[in-house]
Amino acid sequence: MKTLARIIRRVLVIALVAVIAMCALTVWRGYGMYREALAGRPISQTVEELRATDTYTELDELPQTYLDAVVAVEDHRFYEHGGIDPIAICRAAFNDLRTLSLREGGSTITQQVAKNLFFTQDKHFERKVAEVFMAFDLEARYSKREILELYVNSSYFGSGYTGIGQAAPGYLGCDPSDMSDYECALMAGFPNAPELFAADPQAADSRARVVVLQMEKYGFDPGDAAS
Repeated sequence: MKTLARIIRRVLVIALVAVIAMCALTVWRGYGMYREALAGRPISQTVEELRATDTYTELDELPQTYLDAVVAVEDHRFYEHGGIDPIAICRAAFNDLRTLSLREGGSTITQQVAKNLFFTQDKHFERKVAEVFMAFDLEARYSKREILELYVNSSYFGSGYTGIGQAAPGYLGCDPSDMSDYECALMAGFPNAPELFAADPQAADSRARVVVLQMEKYGFDPGDAAS
């Protein structure tokens, strides 16, 4: 029995060392991906290119209901964290390990801006690590309002629309500033599965209802969208 116990302990130690080595390698590769992205396109240049697009929409032009809806459904601790949300990451890591997938990412709004501006949408661990490094850089350079503005202008809404400045006229036939409370909830939910919601109005409506529930849960006023 003692011999068996020693073998089990050794196997566990070897497994632990292997996991640590794999994690270290993933972080190293992710950092390399982050450095490569910066070498190709500096942050300030990338942000200015986005701001120079014809449909770029500043936060002051957007209804507060829409901004609250985005924060509530995407990253309700957005104004509290420094780029990453450890609670969301731990929850997502547990669920991903349980399902052996990257289905739940735990990404903050800042990480999503990093992904939208610098990386592909492919899901793999190295890219998630690169997002974290880039998110810290974004938080160091820009205010929360600026980061939120970058998010709503860089998110993909399906049907070829990138940013709320394209999505609101394309889907709703109005400027973003004229969105109703329900339309704010609808548009806030679109980036979660843009192609699905573009093709299935019922699914888009269901997602909008989820957004409203999240707003109520986290203390935001959904206005008429709740009716």
